[in-house]
Amino acid sequence: MRTQELGSSSLAVTRIAYGCMEIGGDWSDSPTTAEVRSKGLRVVEAALDEGINFFDHADIYARGKSEEVFSQIWQARPGLRDKIFVQSKCGIRFENDPTPGLPARFDFSAEHILRSVEGSLKRLQTDYLDVLLLHRPDALIEPEEVAAAFDKLHEQGKVRFFGLSNHNAAQMALLQRYLNQPIVTNQMELSLLHYQMIEEGIISNQDEPAQPVRGDGTLEYCRLHDITIQAWSPLARGAATGASDDPRHAELTSLVRSMAEEKGVSGEAIALAWILRHPAHIQPVIGTTNLGRIKGACEADGVELSREEWYALYTAARGARMP
Repeated sequence: MRTQELGSSSLAVTRIAYGCMEIGGDWSDSPTTAEVRSKGLRVVEAALDEGINFFDHADIYARGKSEEVFSQIWQARPGLRDKIFVQSKCGIRFENDPTPGLPARFDFSAEHILRSVEGSLKRLQTDYLDVLLLHRPDALIEPEEVAAAFDKLHEQGKVRFFGLSNHNAAQMALLQRYLNQPIVTNQMELSLLHYQMIEEGIISNQDEPAQPVRGDGTLEYCRLHDITIQAWSPLARGAATGASDDPRHAELTSLVRSMAEEKGVSGEAIALAWILRHPAHIQPVIGTTNLGRIKGACEADGVELSREEWYALYTAARGARMP
């Protein structure tokens, strides 16, 4: 699989990343079963076999169990750590954590960031993260405190690069003003059925937008500042390729199927190729645990959509003609 630089970092990452949210089983406090661990290892190895070298985690995925399941790969494939990139996220806290009665919340305090990274490193059985993301915007963020935590993690060699997830342009600009490290990535929801970041540039100054768009300029900000957008849920949980019987998606799924048949690839490959065709060099993060779908999704690396094909898919997704 072809690679690209992750933002302004020195990391040569595959164009498609694998998201490990589902490999840890359920989100209860119960330990993982042998079956879950075995399946999780098979899934990670399948992604590796397709050439993927970038794996995305978060401290909350399956309440930490996804990171634990992933760590089996070091024993299965000795010497692998220096050949792949591992990313995790922090900042989301569950209700009743750490004591009963506390609300669900976001927490970018230095104490929580540092504690979360230590927990991820322990569960992943690694000495460092290649990338750490702040998961969802904390309304009570103190940028100086985040900067201090990042400095400490970087100086200790525990985190190489830093990024964000679900942050808009202004939030990125605010934080970057205080950081000594560049923001190299921002993970955002993006798919043929969730295209607001692209749509806002299309319907600017139009009277009848297809749907409400806030106009954050996030996509353009990332391109201006060498920040790679990572697209989470790039297949809209399969709805972009026909998993949904929603009549609103009928035109799109029909077009995806016909393009897939014409090019001899999977529907997943077409939906991901639409994201990869964008000149911002967006990196889709797939999360299926179906081995066949992992293989099908990775076919996207070999699909080149024309401008006309890209816009045909976009128009079908919008359900309306271009302005």
